[in-house]
Amino acid sequence: MRLRSLLFVPGDRPERIEKALGLGADALILDLEDSVVPAAKENARRAVAEALARPLRTVPLFVRINPLDSGMLSEDVMAARGADALILPKAEGAESVRALDAVSGGVALILPIASETAAAVFQLGHYAEVADRLVGLTWGAEDLPAAIGASTSREPDGRFTPPYEMVRALTLFGAHAAGVSAIDTVFPAFKDLDGLATYAERAARDGFNGMMAIHPSQVPVINAAFTPTPEAVAHARAVVAAFEAKPGVGALQLEGKMIDAPHLKQARRVIALLDASSTGEDELR
Repeated sequence: MRLRSLLFVPGDRPERIEKALGLGADALILDLEDSVVPAAKENARRAVAEALARPLRTVPLFVRINPLDSGMLSEDVMAARGADALILPKAEGAESVRALDAVSGGVALILPIASETAAAVFQLGHYAEVADRLVGLTWGAEDLPAAIGASTSREPDGRFTPPYEMVRALTLFGAHAAGVSAIDTVFPAFKDLDGLATYAERAARDGFNGMMAIHPSQVPVINAAFTPTPEAVAHARAVVAAFEAKPGVGALQLEGKMIDAPHLKQARRVIALLDASSTGEDELR
């Protein structure tokens, strides 16, 4: 499946779930964790179960359950039966994925939020062990500072401080090492769409395949950032055509620059992204 934009929707707000189905997100994340207060958890489970039971689903529905040690796992998994994927917060490597599978019976793929504890950071290279159980890998920049006693993960201008830039990069490389989609974290300033566009374009440049969203207005901005521009597609096609014209050459010139095998690989990736955006199919798995 194509995963440019993944929009969070509070699980205890069924009217928002219904509305979100038509907002253009590539997937919805029905939340049972942070956006739902303890007193509303049971109502949220019922609403999520009802949403998942509806026929003719037009958008993939993921469910963010509560952490493995929350004491709510069994109830959450039961409510999430039929989900396209389970979002696992506070995941700590391949063993966390296996532990969730043991409870859920492996009925859905898993998207770990893989950076929310200090121990989790040291497991980011191990998700390849369970790659067949993953729909992707993502990270969060809010829980980790709280876990280690840091005051924030961001500079005053919104940029991540060096420790959290490192975690972001490790998540990116961990996802690609596992061969699954790398999903960047949310952009909290939901009214700053220009800032979001800059951030999302940077994420796409860096090698992320998509991004989570916390507000409907963010969805079209994110989708645009992770869809190749006409200029990028034209250049990619020119690179592929140049190598097809000279199949025995390992390096050649195009537009005054040298290109070789890595440029051809990147060009083919851009064309695959365009095809995925056109058909809705995931070319990245």
